Amino acid sequence: MAEQTLTGDLKLAARKFPSRRSLSVPGKIEITYSRLDSLIDSAASSLIAAGVVPGDVIALTFPNTVEFVIMFLAVIRSRATAAPLNSSYTQEEFEFYLSDSESKLLLTNKQGNAAAVNAAAKLGLPHATADLPDASSVVQIDGLPGTAVVTDDYPSPVSTIANETSDVALFLHTSGTTSRPKGVPLTQQNLAASVKNIRSVYRITETDSTLIVLPLFHVHGLLAGLLSSLTAGAAVALPAVGRFSASTFWTDMRAAGATWYTAVPTLHQILLDRHASASEAPYPPLRFIRSCSASLAPAVFSHLEATFGAPVLEAYAMTEASHLMCTNPLPEDGPHKPGSVGRPVGQELAILDEAGAVRPPGFPGEVCIRGPNVTKGYKNNTEVNQAAFLHGWFHTGDIGFVDDDGYLHLVGRIKELINRGGEKISPIEVDAVLLAHPGVSQAVAFGVPDDKYGEEINCAVIPREGTEIDVEEMKSYCKKNLASFKVPKKFFVTESLPKTATGKIQRRMVAEQFVAQAKATKVGA
Repeated sequence: MAEQTLTGDLKLAARKFPSRRSLSVPGKIEITYSRLDSLIDSAASSLIAAGVVPGDVIALTFPNTVEFVIMFLAVIRSRATAAPLNSSYTQEEFEFYLSDSESKLLLTNKQGNAAAVNAAAKLGLPHATADLPDASSVVQIDGLPGTAVVTDDYPSPVSTIANETSDVALFLHTSGTTSRPKGVPLTQQNLAASVKNIRSVYRITETDSTLIVLPLFHVHGLLAGLLSSLTAGAAVALPAVGRFSASTFWTDMRAAGATWYTAVPTLHQILLDRHASASEAPYPPLRFIRSCSASLAPAVFSHLEATFGAPVLEAYAMTEASHLMCTNPLPEDGPHKPGSVGRPVGQELAILDEAGAVRPPGFPGEVCIRGPNVTKGYKNNTEVNQAAFLHGWFHTGDIGFVDDDGYLHLVGRIKELINRGGEKISPIEVDAVLLAHPGVSQAVAFGVPDDKYGEEINCAVIPREGTEIDVEEMKSYCKKNLASFKVPKKFFVTESLPKTATGKIQRRMVAEQFVAQAKATKVGA
C-alpha cells in the first residue's frame, strides 16, 4: 500500500508500533496500535459488506469518542469519504450539510442525535449507530443497510481494497462566517502531506502523547492533534468527559502522560483563568504548547509560557490547506518571533498584490500558498474556484507580509480590515492591546458603518472574573497604546461572545450583534 496515503501511514505505524498505546480515554479504555488497526479494518469491512463503495460520502456526528475515531478511519479505509459534522447543529443545519455533501449514510453513537437523525430521515438517508463496549470487542454497528455481520474471523472485504492518493478522504465545510459555507474535498494525498508536515516541524515521535481538547469534526483537532500523532506512533487521549473541560484538563493530561497539546487562544485563556482561580501547579513538563486557528495576543502568549513553563508555538492554518501552513519553530530549530505565525512548512508561500506580482519582504499583500496539502478546489463552485486559484496560487483571503527571515506576519482578513476614512486598521492589532489590559479576559475589535468615516472601530470585551471594566479608563489605556485613529470609539462590555465550535471568536457575528446598539447610541470620543 502506498505510503503517501494517510491510510498507508496509519498501517505503517501499526506495523512499527503494534504494542504501543494508540488511543485511550484515561481511566476507561486503552487501545494498542495493532488493536486499533484491526478495529478499523473490521468496521471498514462492515461498511463495504453493507454496500458502501469508493466515493460514497458518509456523514458522522459524534462527541470526541473512541467510536468516532474508529468509524472515521474505517470510512476512509473503505475508500469512502468521511464528512464529520458538529453534533450541536440544528436539524435545519444538518439538512443543509447532509444535502450539500451528498451523504449516503449517517453514522452516530449509540445514543444517537435527534436533530441529525430527523434530518437524515427527512432526506431519506439510512442511519446507523456504532458502539465499542470494550477494547476486546469489535465495533457493533447497528442499522447498516443489508445484513452483513463482520467479526475478527470474518473473511475481510477490506483486504482487497487499496487506497489511492486521489481518493477524497475528508469532506469539510468552511466556517461560513463571511459567506455561505463552501465544501472542501481533501484527498488521501492532501492529508498525508499535511500530517507529514506537522510531524516533522514539531518532531512528533512514538515517545509523544497528547490530549485532544478540540472537536474532531474540525481540521485543527483532527489533523494536528489526532492524525499527526497516530501516523507517528504517538499516543492520543480523549477527555474523560468527551469534550474540553478546564476542571479536568490537567488531570487528563497527567493521566495521558501528555508531552504537548494544541488549542485555540480562547481555550488557552480559559486555562489561564482556571490557573488564577484554582491553580493545579506544579504542571507536568511539556515539550511545547501550540496555538492556532486565531491570533494569539502577545500578553496571552507571555502569560502562557510563564504559567505553564513550556514554549508556545503560534501557527497559521486553514481547512483548504488540510490545516497547517506556517508555524513558529521549536526552540532548537529557530527563534520564535512574537506577533508572527512563523515560517511555511512543506509548501510554497508568497505575498501577492492584486495583479499577482510577488511583494517584497516587509510589504503587505494577500497570503497565497500552493503544495501537496492544498485542496484542488471547492465542490461545485466554479466561480469561487476561479478567484481562489488565480495566478496559479491558492488565495487565502488573509493580508500579511513576510519579513527578511521568512516569517509571516498577519495583518487580518481582507473582509475584516476596517477602512476608517482611508486608514486601514487591522482588528488583530487592536485585539492585542485590549487583551493586554489586566482587567480583560476576552476581546474583539470590529468595524461598524459610520456616516463621516465610512467605517468606525468598536470593540466588545469580557472582563476577568471579579473585575469591573471602567470604559473611560479603557479608552485612556487604548489612547496610550494605539494611534488615535485606531482607538475604539465604542466599548461594549459583555458576558459572552459568539464563537465557532472550536472556540474561535466570530468577529463578523460580533459586529452584527452590536452594530444595532452602536447605531442607537451616540458615538463618543
